[in-house]
Amino acid sequence: MSVVTEQHGSVLIVTLNRPSRHNVVDVEMMAGIGGALADAESDDSVAAIVITGAGERMFCAGLDLKAFAAVGARRPVGGPGLEVLLERTYPKPIVGAANGSAFAVGFELLLACDLIVAADHATFGIPEVKRGLVAAGGGISLLPRRIPLAIALEMGLTGEPLDAVRAHSLGLVNRVVPAERVRDEAVGLAESIAANAPLAVRFTKEHMYSAVAGDESARRRMHELSQDVFASVDAKEGAQAFVERRKPVWRGQ
Repeated sequence: MSVVTEQHGSVLIVTLNRPSRHNVVDVEMMAGIGGALADAESDDSVAAIVITGAGERMFCAGLDLKAFAAVGARRPVGGPGLEVLLERTYPKPIVGAANGSAFAVGFELLLACDLIVAADHATFGIPEVKRGLVAAGGGISLLPRRIPLAIALEMGLTGEPLDAVRAHSLGLVNRVVPAERVRDEAVGLAESIAANAPLAVRFTKEHMYSAVAGDESARRRMHELSQDVFASVDAKEGAQAFVERRKPVWRGQ
């Protein structure tokens, strides 16, 4: 299978599983990723997601150019594909676990994640211009939101990569660790998010992205909509658990 899923408590781990091909994305993998994320979105047992790659060298080398040369770019038929993640803000928190380097659509998958843990040997890039293509899966729109525009332009126009240490210094990557620790570090980060109240987490994520996008109407709506969170069952449970010095039991309501 080109995509493997496993659940650890309330954290779903989605693994790109074509290590012999550097986890390049073909239609089967698109369907696997899209299906896993679509299912997780409606599954109340999943509070956070980790996306990683199989193998030690590469998170994802990008699009399967052999398949592209043969049939062109196409989406899965009859089911969700990468648009589940790349064409909107996915509602549940996602941690990207970059076990290795990520290029083109592989890097775009990481850019669509909320947090990134990277192996210290990893590099990242959108080299599409070197192949007469453009990073239309989010690279040219998401990258300038994550790092300074001048650096994003340099990466996009030259196609040259960025190493993990530099990515961390620019705020693109949250943590850089030895390769053997990437998965555990990412799962631990996801677990720390999953331990919190689902409604509050979802609201916080949604409105932080709206703020970065400069959506002034979202700022005005925030005060009104946040009242739903303050009035929720989980808000009362959080306060009561604090008073009683115990862990809260979230209901997502």
